[in-house]
Amino acid sequence: MRLLVVEDNEKMAALLAKLLTDSGFAVDAVGTMEEALAALDVATYELILLDLGLPDGDGGTLIRALRRGGSNTLVLVATARDDVTQRVRTLNEGADDYLVKPFHPAELVARIRALLRRPQQTVNEELTAGNVTLDTSMMAATIDGTAAELSRRELGVLAALMRNQGRLLPRQRLVDAIYSFDDEVTPNAIEAAVSRLRKRLEANGATITVSAMRGLGYVLSDRSSERPAC
Repeated sequence: MRLLVVEDNEKMAALLAKLLTDSGFAVDAVGTMEEALAALDVATYELILLDLGLPDGDGGTLIRALRRGGSNTLVLVATARDDVTQRVRTLNEGADDYLVKPFHPAELVARIRALLRRPQQTVNEELTAGNVTLDTSMMAATIDGTAAELSRRELGVLAALMRNQGRLLPRQRLVDAIYSFDDEVTPNAIEAAVSRLRKRLEANGATITVSAMRGLGYVLSDRSSERPAC
């Protein structure tokens, strides 16, 4: 799951990026509205963590632009502006939540996960394929009800594939889903991540499997549905 942090304080941006990365998200961090718009042009984000005081404009302008364009991307505003009038205006402009600085890191992560659980969003709380269930807000997987130990990258690969179960997922779309702009993606990084995921699924008795279509991408399928009826 990919998030965009829009924060002009470099130290704060780095701390937020680390916090969210450690919480299981792929994170891009930018410091201006121009950079935010550029990032939104080339990547898809489940949520934007937005400061209002940006060097090239007010964050509210970005929210209004998103909503006028029909985007339903979640926006969590994190700002030092704590007056009620500002909160009401920002929420009315289309923000999904408003958090005043300074805040506790655990509260920020909890609010993000709460927003991602909203049923009206395209990101579902739970994805199910075969005997595997993935809670996308907590980034935790179970196989036949038992917790599966998967790395952050493996969980990201699994989520992207489960959202496209039975359909070809192009390699580049998988890269975009699990890596941020700052991540170093080696030529065989995706292949290695898929291979590790496949082995872990098999070792834990999952009925789903991941097949590679050379030069095209990957397909997740449920082997149990292919078994002949007795």
